[in-house]
Amino acid sequence: MPLLAEKIKTVFEDMAVYKDLRKTNFFASLSLPAFMRDWMIQKFSDESGNYDIGEIREFTQKFIPGRDEWISIKNRIILEGETVKFLAKISADIDIKTQEITFTIPAFGLTSKETFIDRATWSKYSRDLSEGREVWGMVELGYRRSERKSAGKIELVSFTNFCPYTVSTEYYREARKNFNIYEWEDILLGAIDYSASGYRDEEQKLSMLTRLLSFAEKRLNIIELAPKGTGKSYVFGNVSRYGWLSSGGVMTRAKMFYDLTKNCEGLIAGNDFVVLDEIQTILFGNTDEMRAALKGYLEQGVFTVGSYKGVSDAGVILCGNISIESMRQDGYADMFTELPQVFHESALIERFHGFLRGWNIPRMNDDLKIQGWALNSEYFCSILHELRDDIAYRGVVDELVNVPKGSDTRDTEAVKRISSAYLKLLFPHVRRPEDISAQDFRRYCLNRAVNMRAVIRYQAGLLDSEYRGKEMPAFDVNE
Repeated sequence: MPLLAEKIKTVFEDMAVYKDLRKTNFFASLSLPAFMRDWMIQKFSDESGNYDIGEIREFTQKFIPGRDEWISIKNRIILEGETVKFLAKISADIDIKTQEITFTIPAFGLTSKETFIDRATWSKYSRDLSEGREVWGMVELGYRRSERKSAGKIELVSFTNFCPYTVSTEYYREARKNFNIYEWEDILLGAIDYSASGYRDEEQKLSMLTRLLSFAEKRLNIIELAPKGTGKSYVFGNVSRYGWLSSGGVMTRAKMFYDLTKNCEGLIAGNDFVVLDEIQTILFGNTDEMRAALKGYLEQGVFTVGSYKGVSDAGVILCGNISIESMRQDGYADMFTELPQVFHESALIERFHGFLRGWNIPRMNDDLKIQGWALNSEYFCSILHELRDDIAYRGVVDELVNVPKGSDTRDTEAVKRISSAYLKLLFPHVRRPEDISAQDFRRYCLNRAVNMRAVIRYQAGLLDSEYRGKEMPAFDVNE
């Protein structure tokens, strides 16, 4: 066993899982995200990472029903009086007026009007069910009959969160001390299902890992343009359960922020990040309305729709493909003309913190698929989710970054926010400025943040002469 793999197993123990994406492609047919796949592999693996695909297939056939099996499940629950267990993504809610507790299972179109959770069951499982907008786990459903035939509802009998380990950021920070930066980069890539051996150099690795910044930092807004086939949709849509990927179609203010007709918050309120993928193909219902809502939210994290005022910590990420003609290694070409009309305004573009040069990321190929011991994706993304609330990293950044006089406030905030995200990602063990060398902080955090912000500043200048010709402040490290 390679030395790094042995260290991963020794240091992380139950949080490590043997991944072989070249042999587990059958999971793709189940439409399961990576974090769910890792749970299943870990459940059926021995200490050497070996597992019986047949055994896993039997489990999936029994506990992961397809949409076409929903009628059969309802028949067993409602007419035959059984309780049925299966793995699903469930979302619980509490009605403010009636205090009634309900749930939905989106995969089968089961709505809150058709469901019920009694108080005793809620008391037992509320901690798991309320930890996020939607939670994966083993649900057990029964039927709550009523004297009125029209009033029967499907009832949640039990719920088991599939998380097989304890998420401790302190343990994670201590574990990081066992690895150098190069080993750690490879570990992070493995955590999101990529093999470090498939990358040409460190810059390619770091460009891929930059996609994770919004997983760890609140309200970090990024634009990425990349060639086709570099894995944007996979990373943002399959690796973490805390984000939302929206590809193509129509995006409205109601869907994104708040729906006045349904009196419910949109995507921005229940996720760590919202990704608008295939951005060139997304249609925005009302350009002016959406632009105004985005400008307000990107600036302050607040959205106002009618008389409703909401607050969120979700980052907004724009992802799109870019033509070869528009790609330049330095990022200084007129690229944002390929974005929808709603983004053709400098004041909106400037509110995005940084730009990711997606052309530095190699096109997906078999060499990039992980084959070996790696961090469980669910565990890793849960750690990043927890790190979002840790303000100590920003305190370190504030002390380390020397801000020149007269620096634009938005530039300063963008650079510091991106630097903080890199610090959490690459150096999570750092708790004080003296825990990281000035050289490492400059190379892996500050310089990368400045470069990402500089592209945004330049693109804003192409849209509006008011921003043209302004140099980025000369941020440096306090030594």
